[in-house]
Amino acid sequence: MPRARKLGLVGAALGVLTASTGAAVAIAGRRIGTQRRQPDPAAGTRFGALAADRSYTVTADDGTRLHVEEVGRPDAELVVVFVHGYTLALGSWHFQRLALSEADVRLVFYDLRSHGLSERAAADSCDIDQLGHDLAAVLETAAAQGPTVLVGHSMGGMTIMSLAEQRPELFGGQVRGVALLSTTTGGLAGVDLGLPPALARLKLLALPMLAKGMRSRPRIAELTRRTGSDLSWWLTKSYSFGDRPVSPALVDYVGQLIAATPVEVIADFFGTLMGYEKVHALSVLSGVETLIVCGDADRLTPLSHSRAMVEELPAAEFVVVPGAGHLAMMEQPEQVNTALHAFLARAAARPAVNRRRA
Repeated sequence: MPRARKLGLVGAALGVLTASTGAAVAIAGRRIGTQRRQPDPAAGTRFGALAADRSYTVTADDGTRLHVEEVGRPDAELVVVFVHGYTLALGSWHFQRLALSEADVRLVFYDLRSHGLSERAAADSCDIDQLGHDLAAVLETAAAQGPTVLVGHSMGGMTIMSLAEQRPELFGGQVRGVALLSTTTGGLAGVDLGLPPALARLKLLALPMLAKGMRSRPRIAELTRRTGSDLSWWLTKSYSFGDRPVSPALVDYVGQLIAATPVEVIADFFGTLMGYEKVHALSVLSGVETLIVCGDADRLTPLSHSRAMVEELPAAEFVVVPGAGHLAMMEQPEQVNTALHAFLARAAARPAVNRRRA
């Protein structure tokens, strides 16, 4: 294949995968510069730059070092652990960190392996089952045996379900509640991303090749995606948020998080996301307080995926955020935070249930 064509394929992959998906998108040319530079009350906000009361490193079972930050009293009765999504970092919980820091809980945030400030891990360890083991290590260090709540977004929710499959005895005892935001139990390969049917079918053929191109030519891929073009900005907005106006500064921040994730890491996690299936793990969550949240304009983990989880967990509280996309907790934080406040109160009041390890 000619080098120019290979470069084009890698560029296409970057435009898609850096929008927090692992899926292809076809865009007609459009002018978005005006939207990007509209007046923005949030301009100057230092997203993701909130101070931590404590920060430290947790070592995973394979030796990978994970960056952890805490907010709140060390002796708080309830610990809340936040698990972020693919190509993001702990700063994606900016608004929850602000809203919940006044509650009488200890908030724990960490960067997934190869994301944020955590150590770059070997490619063959970048899978969701390993992320479940990583979460267990964080729990052991940050929460000991105390009452704990887990909050996961996207791949973070998948991580929690992986932990539930591996360590069911934790759920109902130490883990009193689970909040699953914009996530899925599987079937991501079939998500159409809002594309016309013909293009949605083509993505299944194109994406594995594009991911391979990113891994084999990372320097070209990095150069392609760091141009800061209006097209890259529009992709980030379209696949992270809904169709309503959103702060350009917030879109810029999400774009920075994605751009900080090396292209090899984006490719490393691609296969595990496409092959992920954990619907059977939901039965473990039936013994804990459960909250399921999704925006009705989410193109990456569509609302139908959350509805399917609710069918398996009919006792769960289900919150649909009108007009919100994949990052509902950043796009419409007030509604999400209201639901989280009530959820934490219910989880804190829930008695422990002993569950034997299988």
